[in-house]
Amino acid sequence: MGVTVTETPQIPKQRGERMLDAAVRYAEQRHWDVFPGTWLEADGGMERCSCGSLDCPAPGAHPSRPDWAAQATGSAVAARRVWGRTPRASILLPTGRTFDALDVPESAGCLALARMERMNVELGPITSTPDRRMLFFVLPGAAPKVPDLVRKLGWPPASIDLVAHGEGAYVAAPPTRVGSRGSVQWARQPTAANRWLPDAVELVSALAYACGREASAARGR
Repeated sequence: MGVTVTETPQIPKQRGERMLDAAVRYAEQRHWDVFPGTWLEADGGMERCSCGSLDCPAPGAHPSRPDWAAQATGSAVAARRVWGRTPRASILLPTGRTFDALDVPESAGCLALARMERMNVELGPITSTPDRRMLFFVLPGAAPKVPDLVRKLGWPPASIDLVAHGEGAYVAAPPTRVGSRGSVQWARQPTAANRWLPDAVELVSALAYACGREASAARGR
């Protein structure tokens, strides 16, 4: 049975789990590429991003180097070595390799998730971010297709808040913290049952409908 929208998103061992252990597990069990990002540092009673920017838009949760794509590794041994050197570094996952991610507002994501579970749609892992977004993991190659899929459903892509992350992008993985906003969590955790990811076409209809409803409601306020 899938996670219902009334449950608190969580994953076993997520709270207090070391970044190193999580990064190694993603590489070893899911064969996901991982790379280390920035981290949070104490500064006069506050936490600031290790990048040094006082107005960092994603403190502790963005790449620390411009060549981050070349840093990404699917080796558990390499991940253990990297996070052994920088244990507080965030865990970032490049999209466009083993998965793409469909990114929607949390309210639309919950509505779509409930609808897809009623329809017994096979789902992959789903994250919930402190910025109140939900990211649905799908097969790679989805990002270029999504605008046309949305358009065929009758929605101008620019009119709804559905973003596809593919090649050249990345997402933050649990238990990465984003400043004082909180941690990225699993709304639907990675398990053996969802190792095989769905194609974007199987999810876009429900996600676009939910995002469209939210956009219509916002215009009517």
